[in-house]
Amino acid sequence: MSKNKGPRDDRWYFPLMAPNTKGEKFAWLDPTSIYINEEAFSDLLDDLCEPFSRHDCDLVAGLDAMGFVLGSAIATRLEKGFLPIRKAGKLCVETDKVPFKNYSGRLQELEIRKPAFRPETRVLLVDQWIETGGTMGGAIELVQRQGGSIAGIVAIVIEENKRTKSYRAKYKCVSAIIPETEWQRQANGQCFKSFNSYTPELAFPPLSRSESI
Repeated sequence: MSKNKGPRDDRWYFPLMAPNTKGEKFAWLDPTSIYINEEAFSDLLDDLCEPFSRHDCDLVAGLDAMGFVLGSAIATRLEKGFLPIRKAGKLCVETDKVPFKNYSGRLQELEIRKPAFRPETRVLLVDQWIETGGTMGGAIELVQRQGGSIAGIVAIVIEENKRTKSYRAKYKCVSAIIPETEWQRQANGQCFKSFNSYTPELAFPPLSRSESI
């Protein structure tokens, strides 16, 4: 944990996120630069885990693919197991499968192993970024189809639209970017002011050197 995390609505690590430099076929930003820096990653996990105790869920599930990074880290923090929710066609065991539309409008399928957990298991769903909410909707359906319940939804940011607002109304939703803040407004517009001063070096971790004896 860093010594000075700053105000809760002004996460110091947000400016580490990189803008898209490759065009419309790609997501509008890359949050993974936060993971490179150990203090930033630790503080991000602190902020996402703070509203939960280990008694609030029975299992953590992460959405393919970047939800695997956050989900497994959060599962470790909460001392819970981790369930990967995969893109269809990856698992060599029996699966449940649902169609969904991703952030670009492309029709895809999600799957989980069958069975994945006991009925009435409380599952905390984690993704890196929720833009349209379509992928998360598929994950919710998969969990409920096997008799599980949604313990909450976690992401770095949940962009605001009709579907994601319905998630906030129905489930315990936690995002590092807090609703009704300037960061949330910029996220909804898919452009951070911090992009103007972004450099990759901002996230570089310090070099560790062992002391010679």
